[in-house]
Amino acid sequence: MSKKLFQALTLTVILSLALAACGGGTSSEGGPKVTSSGFACPEPAYKMEVTSKELNLFVWTEYIPTDAIECFELIYGVKINHEEYSANEEMYAKLSAGGASYDLVQPTDYIVSLMIRQGLLQELDHAKLPVLAEFDTNYLDFSFDPGNKYTIPYQAGTDAIVYNADVVSPAPTSWEDLWKPEYANRMVFLDDSRAVIGLTLLTLGYDVNTTNPDELNAAKEKLALLVPNVRAFDSDSPKTALIAGDVDLGMTWTGEAFLAQQENPSIQYVYPKEGAILWQDNYAIPVGAPHLDAAYAWLNYTMQGNMFWLMLRDFPYTNPSKGALEYAKANQKEIYDAYINSPITNTPAEAIANGHRIDDVGEALPLYDQLWTEVKGGE
Repeated sequence: MSKKLFQALTLTVILSLALAACGGGTSSEGGPKVTSSGFACPEPAYKMEVTSKELNLFVWTEYIPTDAIECFELIYGVKINHEEYSANEEMYAKLSAGGASYDLVQPTDYIVSLMIRQGLLQELDHAKLPVLAEFDTNYLDFSFDPGNKYTIPYQAGTDAIVYNADVVSPAPTSWEDLWKPEYANRMVFLDDSRAVIGLTLLTLGYDVNTTNPDELNAAKEKLALLVPNVRAFDSDSPKTALIAGDVDLGMTWTGEAFLAQQENPSIQYVYPKEGAILWQDNYAIPVGAPHLDAAYAWLNYTMQGNMFWLMLRDFPYTNPSKGALEYAKANQKEIYDAYINSPITNTPAEAIANGHRIDDVGEALPLYDQLWTEVKGGE
């Protein structure tokens, strides 16, 4: 027996034992593979040949269903190495420093074009991505990646105002309201420099992507008045403080607001009159990714309709896949109805029309970075 074959067999045995220990594996002889939660893994709609034994993910926190990870490992025999970040800048810095061996990352729209320009992402082979046919074209071909040469959409959503109607009255209606003194030490904000600076610029009547130093200085002065009133900057799980009652309002993402509302119906989500921040997260393959075959297999399998609907169940942001929504409508009616009937996850057309997308600001980026560092540092 060759050393390589022995290692492969050893890995298979270890994986089988681990799955058995957590309750995952095959339910019966010839039956479907089942995760530790009891989820029956569907077969790949787009079966890929995979020889890699590992896949290295570098993704946002609380963003991958456990069932998706376990199913991929069960179906393809590939071990998932799962590392998380809570800011695009954190991910970008790590990739820029070199030495990382990630196969897939999840950059948000505005940083994609920067990463392309810096040569950090490789072009996708669309012939290896048949799952793209399942996506709504409204989420494809954005200016940050024309033709989706480098990215495939993952989840979309908004940044808007969240508040607990039981203790906050009257309801906030604008970003400007968050500067009210009565909200001091009662707010949670995303730890997201571009979004927080962006909403501050909107209160001043400026573009969220301004490169004008005078406008950015004005935003710095105004933001310096807000930061001391924010109890927590949290991009890991901002809903936690809301659900616990540690904070009463603030700004957060679509999915966090929806999940918080499931726990406490008094938690409401408001699209501010200045306009919400619109965004889209995407999958991309870094240059030098060591397990390309597994990366393409992951994209096709975890994003096929009868797998990607799991996002509606676990992390309900706005799902760009027609295949996932059609599957959920036919097979997971309660979950689908909750998603489609919520103005949080199913963003109203007027909120999109009134919204603002954050773009790459090019050479002005250091101005944003400096502004954020100085304001958060109390300078």
